[in-house]
Amino acid sequence: MAEQKNIMWEHAGKAGLVLGGVSILYMLCTMLTGKVAESGSAVFLMPMINLLLWVAKLAACIFLMRFFMLRFSQADPTADNARVFRFGMAVALLSALLYSAFYLAYVSFIAPDTFEQALSMLEDNPMMDSNSLSAIEDMIPKLPTISFFVNLVWCWLFGTVLSAIFSRNIPPQNPFVDEQ
Repeated sequence: MAEQKNIMWEHAGKAGLVLGGVSILYMLCTMLTGKVAESGSAVFLMPMINLLLWVAKLAACIFLMRFFMLRFSQADPTADNARVFRFGMAVALLSALLYSAFYLAYVSFIAPDTFEQALSMLEDNPMMDSNSLSAIEDMIPKLPTISFFVNLVWCWLFGTVLSAIFSRNIPPQNPFVDEQ
């Protein structure tokens, strides 16, 4: 039983690395398109390109999650739907952890002024009063940590729902087999 758990976590680690890598690659591509837009070239195309990148990332993550769940089911003939679901949850957790850690490193070290830039945009908004701006200013040092946990929970929940959907038919159920 312990060996089966280790096999599941080994497969989940590899799959989580790939899925987290896809999300990190998407983030890097959108950063690149942001730099291109800042330079002034093809500004009108950037929203469309970013939308296409997001759709491609979403489709790739869905496809890869199903692919890895099928592959795990084939590699472990004793795996039932519940075990495949647990595998999918583990993949979701590990990929969410990888992506969230990358995002935390990005907003903490690579672009630490990300939240200050967002605040400067809010300062121009006539709907924001000085009390609201002050409260947001006080939160800025905590936002990298908050964003880490928000990303972690959101990505893990999305992957868990996806796992629940896919695991219903992985492995396929045969209604004609007598259960004894």
